[in-house]
Amino acid sequence: MEALRADMFEEICPSTLLPFRIGGDKWAALVLRCLEDGPRRFSELRVPLARVSPKVLTQSLRTLERDGFVLRTQYDEPVRRVTYELTGLGRSLLEPMRLMCAWAEDHWDELLDARES
Repeated sequence: MEALRADMFEEICPSTLLPFRIGGDKWAALVLRCLEDGPRRFSELRVPLARVSPKVLTQSLRTLERDGFVLRTQYDEPVRRVTYELTGLGRSLLEPMRLMCAWAEDHWDELLDARES
């Protein structure tokens, strides 16, 4: 599995302009996208999500776990580590998210104009 890139998301991400959110969280879609290729540790998620504070990222992960989109697994031996991965329910959101992203790209200028007015 490839490492997540720091430039995975543009600084001005269309997800912040979308009128809909997953679980009411503007970062949830980005977290789900980071988990698309398999389990990740918190420190790996921090690379492309550096502008999200650790506290807010933790809250997003907990909400996604609570809502059944993400599975948190803790390994205690030999060294404690935690991984996060998509559940089947979380994976089922990936295609609708792709469609939402395409929609946001198609309507980017309209979304920006609406926000500015």
